[in-house]
Amino acid sequence: MRLTVLGCRAGMPAEGHPSSGYLLDTGGSRLLLDCGPGIATALSGVCDPAGLDAVIISHLHIDHCYDLLPLGKMLLAPYALAKFPGFESWFENLPAEFPAIPLYVPAGGRAVLENLASVLTTESLPLLDRVFEAGFDIREYRPDDIVAIGADSCEFIALPHAKPNCGLRISGPGGTLAYTGDTGVSDALERLAAGVDLFLAEASLERTDRSAHGHLCAADAARAAAAAGAHELLLTHLPTADEVWLKARLAEAVQLFPGRVRLAHPGLVHEIG
Repeated sequence: MRLTVLGCRAGMPAEGHPSSGYLLDTGGSRLLLDCGPGIATALSGVCDPAGLDAVIISHLHIDHCYDLLPLGKMLLAPYALAKFPGFESWFENLPAEFPAIPLYVPAGGRAVLENLASVLTTESLPLLDRVFEAGFDIREYRPDDIVAIGADSCEFIALPHAKPNCGLRISGPGGTLAYTGDTGVSDALERLAAGVDLFLAEASLERTDRSAHGHLCAADAARAAAAAGAHELLLTHLPTADEVWLKARLAEAVQLFPGRVRLAHPGLVHEIG
């Protein structure tokens, strides 16, 4: 099982770092976890997006889902342009064997994404406006759902955040990964990360969040990882590329978690299990 960090910036892209997005190769399936701004471009640099077996979105904040629209248009573009070189016709239908990629989103997500697509249209190539009916096969999930993706499974565990957010627990023959999405401190983190090979945890803040917004600091993530018995901890959703700030957060986590701790950065490849 291999995780590639495509982007790990909290909020909007900055300093060349895309927002949230992670490519997980389980050995049997290739999964994209979240798809924030900049992720469609980053993904295309490491693999053919058409080779994805599923896309899974933790929650519908813009920094975790906005690039679903360009990613979907990327999937449809080869077909939309198939009869377009001479500008004499449009290709509006996909071949019957076109494999729409399963897209798992929180309940209510279909309407949100369809509204997004309806605003940003491509009149000259109508097929490109069918992202969420043709490019993706939208499947809405609810907390505690478990879905099978090939030989792997993904369990959705509700975590506290300003928008409904589920942590993802992905298990397969090659290992187990837990990903928080965005969350505040919660007892559910221990369930999410129990015994996993890698805990991919947001660490947006310098100190514990006492508000209702729902974010973790590095120390929160480390305490949760230790309580859950996770084997390794990867801190992500970072607000800066400043090395002094990042090293301070890493040091805090190392003091509280006995396993290996790393900081995410775009391009990082982490072998799991």
